[in-house]
Amino acid sequence: MIGCLCIHGFTGSPEEVAPLADYLRERTDWIIETPILPGHGDELRLKGITYDRWVAAAEQAFQALSHRCDMVHVVGFSMGGVLAVHLAEKYPVARLVLLSAAFYYVNPRQLWCDIREMFANGWRGVWEHPLFLRYRNKVMATPFSAVREFRKLVRHVRPRLPHVQAPVLIAQGEKDGIVPLKSAYYLYEKIGSSEKILLLLPNSYHHVCHSADRHGLFAETEKFLCAAYHCK
Repeated sequence: MIGCLCIHGFTGSPEEVAPLADYLRERTDWIIETPILPGHGDELRLKGITYDRWVAAAEQAFQALSHRCDMVHVVGFSMGGVLAVHLAEKYPVARLVLLSAAFYYVNPRQLWCDIREMFANGWRGVWEHPLFLRYRNKVMATPFSAVREFRKLVRHVRPRLPHVQAPVLIAQGEKDGIVPLKSAYYLYEKIGSSEKILLLLPNSYHHVCHSADRHGLFAETEKFLCAAYHCK
């Protein structure tokens, strides 16, 4: 059995990776898990949460899936990408997918602006969409202590990049106003994997699983993950 762990981003929820998770569920017989990190979800409770709790939650989710599966892929979005790199350096991750991986500082206020622009340029019913409503209510209220913990997490994981050996797909939206393009190039240069792919998405904002290029991204992700098992 194959497992796939999909980790959401800072101040977010599994909804950020849900379109990709649903795509993989429909097209494979894999066990797909989308855990909620401590302090995240429908209501933010980030005050007092330290980054080591996010690390511990990611590790627990990976270990639980590993007990059920022979091999496990890890997909990480934004801060989830940082956690995914940590897992790939410490555990036998089969294949690694990094989506808008935030190895440079994420500004929650800019995240709000990026979300608003993305919706305004392509999504109908923007004001009623649950992802929009969630960020309207939560992102602007993110405590600075949580931002500080996010920075600590990045500093903790960056030195581990050269030690990652799992094949990796790095995907980045070229219109991302949150994580700069240099983050993707930095990852591609520093990660130790001998098999690595850089996929730039010309019409995508930060939330690549909800952006215009998402269908191509999903197909490329499926192709990359299946390559080791010849499942297609």
